[in-house]
Amino acid sequence: MKIELLDKKRHDRATFSCGVPALDAYLQRQAAQDMEKHAAVVYVTVVEPTAIAGYYTLSQFSFDFVLLPEVLAKRLARYPVVPATLLGRLAVSITCRGQRLGETLLFDALHRSLLQSALIASAGVIVDAKDEKAAAFYLKYGFTPIVDAGQRLFLPMKTIQQMF
Repeated sequence: MKIELLDKKRHDRATFSCGVPALDAYLQRQAAQDMEKHAAVVYVTVVEPTAIAGYYTLSQFSFDFVLLPEVLAKRLARYPVVPATLLGRLAVSITCRGQRLGETLLFDALHRSLLQSALIASAGVIVDAKDEKAAAFYLKYGFTPIVDAGQRLFLPMKTIQQMF
């Protein structure tokens, strides 16, 4: 199993199913366009030459400094807007559940974000959890809720650096 950039000609997006219609539809219909338009970069993991077992997206992001909990805010530069990396989507195929693939994809995304932060500043990784179950997954790895932002969570780059 390897994690690589989505190739719309080589990877079979049509058969991917994670059980969440919005995440399935994104990969099947929107992901390749987002890459072409530089809106997001899509990474997939394949278990066969073309079958996608899971995917995630990364893009640049920024958010208001005042939304961070004080415990996180005091560690960052006090600019009105904080640069971050957005982990926009993360999904695992129904056929690959229970194999810790979600964790593998998350750590790959965090590692890529850390490496990129040396070239383009990023204070951390932001994720918008789709529901309570997804939020619990991210909280387990140290993400912290952002004030008054629903299921939006933040993991400081310093924390990610300590992970690796």
